Amino acid sequence: MPEQESTPSASEAELTRRNFMTGSARTAAATAAGFQIVRPQTLRGDNHEKLSIGIVGCGGRGTRGVAEAIRGNPNYELKVMGDLFEDQLERSLRRLRDSDEFEPDVKKQIQVAPENRFLGYDAYKKVVDSGVDVVFLHTPPGWRPLHLEYAINANKHVFAEKPLATDCMGAQKVIRLAKESERKKLTVMIGAQRRSQKEYVESVQRIRDGEIGDVVATYANWISGPVIKGADFADKLDQESLAWQQRAWYSHVWICGDQIVEQHLHNIDVINWVMGDTHPVSVVASGGAVWRPREKLYGNIYDHVHADFEYANGVRMSSHCRQYPERKVRRVNELVVGTRGRSTVRDLGTPSKTSPYVQEHIDMVASINGTGPYKNQALAVGYSTMTAIMGRESAYAGIEITWDMAMNSKQNLIPDNPSLERAHEVPELPRPGEYEFI
Repeated sequence: MPEQESTPSASEAELTRRNFMTGSARTAAATAAGFQIVRPQTLRGDNHEKLSIGIVGCGGRGTRGVAEAIRGNPNYELKVMGDLFEDQLERSLRRLRDSDEFEPDVKKQIQVAPENRFLGYDAYKKVVDSGVDVVFLHTPPGWRPLHLEYAINANKHVFAEKPLATDCMGAQKVIRLAKESERKKLTVMIGAQRRSQKEYVESVQRIRDGEIGDVVATYANWISGPVIKGADFADKLDQESLAWQQRAWYSHVWICGDQIVEQHLHNIDVINWVMGDTHPVSVVASGGAVWRPREKLYGNIYDHVHADFEYANGVRMSSHCRQYPERKVRRVNELVVGTRGRSTVRDLGTPSKTSPYVQEHIDMVASINGTGPYKNQALAVGYSTMTAIMGRESAYAGIEITWDMAMNSKQNLIPDNPSLERAHEVPELPRPGEYEFI
């Protein structure tokens, strides 16, 4: 893997930009009482404070994520941007600041000076170290554990896209970091927007309160058309290079995690949430690639996985994700069956007029400034990330995978010392009986 960062000492960890008292009156008071450090949680309560954003990963989701955050929080300002590729960063900046795609209230909060635009594999460090208040992590998910580690060690509030890892060791790290971020009272929101969608929030609570009786079975589906990255530049880059795989990231297991991890995590996360923000103890899965051609553009991911998860109380989750060549079928949903009824996990709540993509950022800022409840979703979605990885690994290897096996796995898919110029071998499509779970 890329170099690992050492954990700062307790005194270093608390010396972040937002942890100092500023202004002459505050400075005088602090001097009189002896130097003090203001912890992040003691700043909760000022909902008029400007919050600066630094984003790592400036693709389409990251660009929209910044706009959605500002729509929900006019005190947000985008100050710093980082990406592997200059063209992607500049395109994102133009969309946010100059195009007609976003409204004026968003555009005026885009204040990224030329010296605050960082490129390359270490761009995430420069964004985190720039002094911003909140770090947005929107790169492809293979890099999420490394970037999250650096941000948490720097005591930053974080918004991170899902999933949180693509391999077992990455998910193990995220689970450890999640517990550390809770200890520090950092706000960490994840792009699992259903957790901020009113009808889901209310439905989950009513299910937990016994509205449909005891839960006896659950179902999760993501059946839709394909997601293929890289088609627009298939002939423009060396398809053996790491640079091309970064562009065509969805097609490669090491950086996307396969469909069950990258997309279907949403539905799996809802069921884990219903079950008490816990995780299954075991899974048996099957899958493969039926229609995806054996071409570099399509990488080495499956186009379908079906998994039978079991929780500690014996309840099962039937999980099905599938891509078809054309988007003629779409079933993205959940179902929970109880002893006295069933729920789609939306039908027991009241729809909101606010987009959940905006609401999750409203909730985040309310957590930071204290006008709402404290939010930290890292552990729950970390569990869901590992759940999805378990399902993938069971399908690949053709064996039962337990939670303990996953938590003790030495699987690490991330390349050491990455370079955009060098080649990176793409393993063949996994075949049960030949593929080995590590």
